[in-house]
Parts: sequence; structure tokens; C-alpha cells
Amino acid sequence: MDLYAYDDAIRQEGFEVIAGVDEAGRGPLAGPVVAAAVILPRECPLKGIRDSKTVPEKEREHLYEEISRVALAFGIGIIGTEEIDRINILEATRHAMLAAIAGLGSAMDIVLIDALSLPSLPGPQRPIIKGDAQSASIAAASLLAKVHRDRLMREYHSLYPQYGFDRHKGYATKAHCAALREYGPSPLHRKSFQRVLSLPLPFAVE
Repeated sequence: MDLYAYDDAIRQEGFEVIAGVDEAGRGPLAGPVVAAAVILPRECPLKGIRDSKTVPEKEREHLYEEISRVALAFGIGIIGTEEIDRINILEATRHAMLAAIAGLGSAMDIVLIDALSLPSLPGPQRPIIKGDAQSASIAAASLLAKVHRDRLMREYHSLYPQYGFDRHKGYATKAHCAALREYGPSPLHRKSFQRVLSLPLPFAVE
């Protein structure tokens, strides 16, 4: 599917400047949720932009740098574990998306969002189911969000190496769940998630 053609069709409706928004990290047991917003130029020279889940890690890193270079604007929003536990992961995701959009520092005609709607966002918006597989703008945002979050999780690995965050990025892999059973949750784990709540806590978590 030509993801640029989808965005061009949106422009034909009269929305010249399109911001695509997506997130990474709604499902993991640990770490922040990260959202990205990006405005691509109408004639975007990049090839290979697609849903970040289908892109190998090395290519994702390359595309991250290329998107950052050619984008008219992009922003990143990060909501940490404490806030996720306080307001729930859905609302935390929305907050991250709003922060990413605010980080654009640029006017837009419409915001295309992967799956979610943002009730407090003024102006036209369009939630698109599996938008990262349809819109180039959303796919670019998905790549920025995924790479940015993966980099954060690799940094967190140096603080809590026993969990293997550099490998699974906080997702509920077999190795991660085994580490949770052995060590209990770290300060990065989402205590509001039932899978984490059901595990022992061998040390105090502030």
C-alpha cells in the first residue's frame, strides 16, 4: 500500500499540513509510554517508511535519523511510570500524544492519530485504525516513538541490568517475567498492571 497516497488523499480534502501521531509502549510491564508527532513535507524523499513493528531494528535507527532530518517538524512526548499508574495507561498515552503535538511548535491543518482520539485537542483530527499501516505521517511517527523509547529502555538497563530491558524493552517476555518473579518490580515497573501487582515485592519501591 502506498502510504504517501493516503496522505495525499487527505490533502485533496483541503488539509495541506498533516501531523501524524503514534505511540510506543502501551503494552509493556515497565518503562514510559512515548508518543511522537511529525509533519512530513508534501514531497517526502524517504523510502521504507512503514509500521515500525515491521521494520528491523537497524533500519528503524536509520529511518529515525532520516525522518528527523527531513521532517518539517517533530515532537516527542514521554509519560513515566508514576503517571501511568496514577491516571491509567490510556490517559497516559493521550497525555504523551498531546505533549508530542505541542512539541511540534508548528501550525497544522489536521492531526492523524493511530487508533485514538484526543478529546481535548482543538482543531480537526482523525483517528485511524491501524493508521501506521496506512498513513506515511503516522508511520513516521511510529518509527520516531519506537526508536526513542527503545533508546530510553537501553539506558534504563544500565540502572537495572537484572531485568534485561535492553533486550525486551519492558514487554512481558518469558525472561522478563522470570526476572520479575526473582527480583520483584523495580521503580520502572507499572504497579497498576495486574501482571506486576500479582508478583512479590522483595524491596521497597518509592
